[in-house]
Amino acid sequence: MRDNTHLDPRGMRMKKRIALFFLLVSILSAGIVKAADREKSVITVKKSDVVTGVIVVSVQREKPPKTFTLQCNQGAPNCNQLKAGKYEMVELPANSGMYDCKDVQVYGETADTEDSDQRLGEYCLVE
Repeated sequence: MRDNTHLDPRGMRMKKRIALFFLLVSILSAGIVKAADREKSVITVKKSDVVTGVIVVSVQREKPPKTFTLQCNQGAPNCNQLKAGKYEMVELPANSGMYDCKDVQVYGETADTEDSDQRLGEYCLVE
């Protein structure tokens, strides 16, 4: 019969695996919370044009006030010409999205920005 006061090597490995599992779960949970913490702002689309295969949307952000453009490649998924009016813009975290720039997603003014089916387009923000 074994003495239960000391852990055998297998028991110690099991404890390490359990601790590693909980550490991994904690890190993944923090990443999910970070992704949900995307910056949102209300924008007004002034005009939208197509210039040599690129959709260029002129936009003004309400708070803090700033004017900039959104661009996407015509024909790309989620690249749509927007009509003049108010929308909600969500800035994506670095290195996410389809463009090598600061990516944003645009939703209707009252849309649920957590529901990707309600997304009107994805663009490169050009300041």
